[in-house]
Amino acid sequence: MDKEEFLKLVQTELKISKFSDYTLRNYLDFNRKLLEYSNKNPDIINTQDIKTFMADKMSDKSSSSVILFLASIKFAYITVFAKDPTTGIKRPKKENKIPVVLTKEEITKLIDSANNIKSKLILQLLYSSGLRVSEIVNIKKADINFDENTGWVRAGKGKKDRIFIISKKLSIKLKKYSEKNKDWEYLFSKEKPLSTRNIQKIIKNAVKKSGINKSIHPHTFRHSFATHLLDAGVDLRKIQTLLGHESISTTMLYTHITSSELKKISNPLDNL
Repeated sequence: MDKEEFLKLVQTELKISKFSDYTLRNYLDFNRKLLEYSNKNPDIINTQDIKTFMADKMSDKSSSSVILFLASIKFAYITVFAKDPTTGIKRPKKENKIPVVLTKEEITKLIDSANNIKSKLILQLLYSSGLRVSEIVNIKKADINFDENTGWVRAGKGKKDRIFIISKKLSIKLKKYSEKNKDWEYLFSKEKPLSTRNIQKIIKNAVKKSGINKSIHPHTFRHSFATHLLDAGVDLRKIQTLLGHESISTTMLYTHITSSELKKISNPLDNL
C-alpha cells in the first residue's frame, strides 16, 4: 500500500468517527510527515521508525504535541492495519503550564487595534463568550438570541451542545451587523465558516499594531475570560459550564492564575 492510499483510508476513518476538522488535519499531517521522513511504505513502518522520527523531529516539541503525534499514529495503524506500532513507546507527562492572561486594558487595546468592524466584533466575541476559535467560526446567526444575550454552541468539543453568554452591548452590535448581512448563514461569513487561520491572522495583526509584548493566540481570550470571571467572584462550576469543560479539574487551572484575592492579603511585614 502506498502513502496516498493509506492517508486516504485514514481520512475516511477519521470522518466516519466524526473527528473535528482540527483533529483530522493534525492526524493526517503527522502521519504524512512520518512517512515522508522514513521513506517507507505505511505497512512496514515499525516502532523504531517512530522513535527515530520523534528523536530527530520532536525533541524540542511540547509534551502535548508528542502525545497528539502518538495518538494520530496509533489511530491510523489500528484502523487500517489492526496493529499499534506505538505500543511500548513511553508517553510524556502532560505539562501543566499556566497560560498567558491579558489584563482588561490589554483586551481593550487589542480590540481598538483591529483593522475593521468585523475584526473588532470577532475579538469582542472571543473575550465576551470564552468560546474556542473552532466554535466561533461555526456560530450561525440562528444560534444567537440577541434579546437574551446568549447563544448556543452546536456540537462543540466532545460533540456536545452548550449555552454561552455575551455582553449586552456586544449583542446590540452583533444584531446590527447580522441585519446588515441578511443573506449570511453564519455570523461572520455567508455560506461556509471562516477558517481558524483567518482569525489567527486577525489577532496577529492586532497584537503587532498594539505593541503588546505577550504571546497571544485565540485561546488567550478564552483564558482571560475565565480568569476575569473568577476574579469577579463567579462560581467555578458556572465557569466550567460556560467553557464546556468535562472535568472541574480542568477549570481549576484558573485558580492558579487569578490574583485578585491574593492582592487583598495583608503582608506580614506591614504588620511589624
